[in-house]
Amino acid sequence: MSRIGNQRISLPEKVAVSVTDQGELAVEGPKGKLEWTLPEGIVLKEEEGVVLITRSDESRKQKALHGTSRSLVANMVEGVNTGFQKKLEIHGVGFRAAVKGKELDLSLGFSHPLRHPIPEGIKVTVEENTQITVEGIDKHAVGQFAADIRAYYPPEPYKGKGVRYADEHVRRKAGKSVQ
Repeated sequence: MSRIGNQRISLPEKVAVSVTDQGELAVEGPKGKLEWTLPEGIVLKEEEGVVLITRSDESRKQKALHGTSRSLVANMVEGVNTGFQKKLEIHGVGFRAAVKGKELDLSLGFSHPLRHPIPEGIKVTVEENTQITVEGIDKHAVGQFAADIRAYYPPEPYKGKGVRYADEHVRRKAGKSVQ
């Protein structure tokens, strides 16, 4: 029995869910529209502002897809209603970021600037040259973009330099000691 898959998803007033016979799901809300195809054997039913996900049989694969599908649909509903946001911080002397057109320009101490293209549906803002905010309606796209930016220079444990999430704690190590 899937605990997550059996939970109901309550729909906010301005969010509409539609499913075709082939399992193509469309969720539309005030922030935009997301589409996804349900896996075989997973059925979505909408009743009076509540969405329920069911599976066709009790096979191991269906049980796994049941909870995953429910979580993805819940994320879609939340995304088109309120959206998702990730905040990144840049620590280090001379490290900075700027949005230039459709690219995020990062200066992270390398001999060249790093230019990372901003995908469609993602909004990036930079405050004080070191605070990056990534926003969008697709949770996966927002998280992946933030992870890609962090991967250029992950925080190092000795001086704490690098790109980190705003709520991330970097455990510091002691340096060499002179004897």
